[in-house]
Amino acid sequence: MTSFAKRGADDRLISPENSVLTFIDYQPTQINSIGSMKHADLVHNAVLVAKIANQYKVPIVLSTVNVQTGRNQDTIPALKKEIGDVETYDRTSINAWEDKDYNDAIKATGRKKIIMLGLWTEACLTFPTLDAIAEGFDVYPVVDAVGGTSTIAHKTALRRVEQAGAHLITIPQLICELQRDWNRTDTVPGFVQDLFEDGAFTPIQ
Repeated sequence: MTSFAKRGADDRLISPENSVLTFIDYQPTQINSIGSMKHADLVHNAVLVAKIANQYKVPIVLSTVNVQTGRNQDTIPALKKEIGDVETYDRTSINAWEDKDYNDAIKATGRKKIIMLGLWTEACLTFPTLDAIAEGFDVYPVVDAVGGTSTIAHKTALRRVEQAGAHLITIPQLICELQRDWNRTDTVPGFVQDLFEDGAFTPIQ
């Protein structure tokens, strides 16, 4: 049982070394307006994605909208706590890609694979996804940790970004893709715990 060495720059899959995770607008107003999934599930899943990123040392870029203008509240505490001490890029633009500071922060990581979570799916996820793809980035929307104002709005937005070249991904797939090999023993305990938290694994009675 001999695994190949970790792939380098030519890795077609997501790895801790080639990806960046971004959260866009996980704020009370946006979460409370989601109609495509239960709010508690949305929050749980988003927090789990942040936990996974930190376990694998994937850099996180966090953005909010209209906090400094006083029109909106900050990122929800549960998610902000899990993300940890990172800078928040507050915007007035609905499309985060059109905010210079946010755009610069993504590009400064030097990573071309963007794991993207944004609320709503039909706006704050779709718009930067389309722009990033047009600039040569690979974008991976985590479909079970994002939501829209309705089920049809959410599903239609995912169809649009997929047709544009986005790579739709789920939390279990994300975990497995980052782990990749059981021989990477330092992250195995967290990997297994993440799958239990996601519900992919269930205890045997």
